[in-house]
Amino acid sequence: MSALEEQISSSHFWENKDNARRTIQKLKSLKGIILPLHELQKTLDDIECLSSLAEEEQDEQAEAEVVKDIKSFTQKLEKIELRTMLGEPHDHSNAYLSINAGAGGTESCDWVSMLFRMYSRWVEKRGFTQSLIDVLPGEEAGIKRITVHIKGEYAYGYLKSEIGVHRLVRISPFDANARRHTSFAAVDVLPEIEEEEEIEINEGELRVDTYRASGAGGQHVNKTSSAVRLTHVPTGIVVQCQSERSQHQNRRMALSMLKAKMYQMKEKEREKELSAAYDEKGEIAWGHQIRSYVLQPYALVKDLRTGKETGNTQAILDGEIDEFMEAYLKWKMVKTNLFLKNNVKI
Repeated sequence: MSALEEQISSSHFWENKDNARRTIQKLKSLKGIILPLHELQKTLDDIECLSSLAEEEQDEQAEAEVVKDIKSFTQKLEKIELRTMLGEPHDHSNAYLSINAGAGGTESCDWVSMLFRMYSRWVEKRGFTQSLIDVLPGEEAGIKRITVHIKGEYAYGYLKSEIGVHRLVRISPFDANARRHTSFAAVDVLPEIEEEEEIEINEGELRVDTYRASGAGGQHVNKTSSAVRLTHVPTGIVVQCQSERSQHQNRRMALSMLKAKMYQMKEKEREKELSAAYDEKGEIAWGHQIRSYVLQPYALVKDLRTGKETGNTQAILDGEIDEFMEAYLKWKMVKTNLFLKNNVKI
């Protein structure tokens, strides 16, 4: 860490701005782990002293205080362990979250709305912020697709656990016969790419379409062709943005998302053995889901990768999803370690 601090204090540090930003981010990440570890070591020393004193004097009050301190110490240690799992190149980045309706028609569009509310609540609880990038309302109700930009420390690192198909089972509010329905929605998450040199895009390989924005947004948004759709011809990747007032701003945001998708493709090619999650979503239907949300005839949310489950479905739909994210990070770390140990595809 001292070597990085020396680099930052150098008079030539800002000559390469991209490298400077990466160095500062790396130092910030290291401090986020090292400084809390130093504090934990001090806390552990204090607990040992108090424990010895309580044992010598047979002080029940001091013993109770030791138990309380150990519990607090364990919780802090778990948070640090979790932070060490967020060590991939763009885990610290902001994120683009997209939700698309799958099999199920109006039911699935309503399910997209429910998921969007769930993630919005999570964003609020985290103290993050979000802004709308693109939205297509359902024909009868709900949302057919939506993309938002989420800003917050390690937003991508946490949200990448949500990539995949989410399945909902409930009594349909749209069915006059009150029958049970199964709906599907696909969640995708991309990191916001900050380093310009990581991904180079040839403007000649882009097809640019402009159109009028849909949905809410005021008279200006709906009356001008400010929305932008970019198609990267060689790969077929399509991104679109309609959140900003000007075509120039929407193009810039769409280009940022395109770079994020191309970065993801680059990572898949480089790490095929680990089967990047973006490729694992598969068809938005039965048999490809990562998490199941059952509201009737019983209440259960279960992650099919980690086995994590809870009967408190309302809390989950209200954004209390940290436990599922943490379970995923631990599961992925174990899976990756096994791969590195055995050097075989998992």
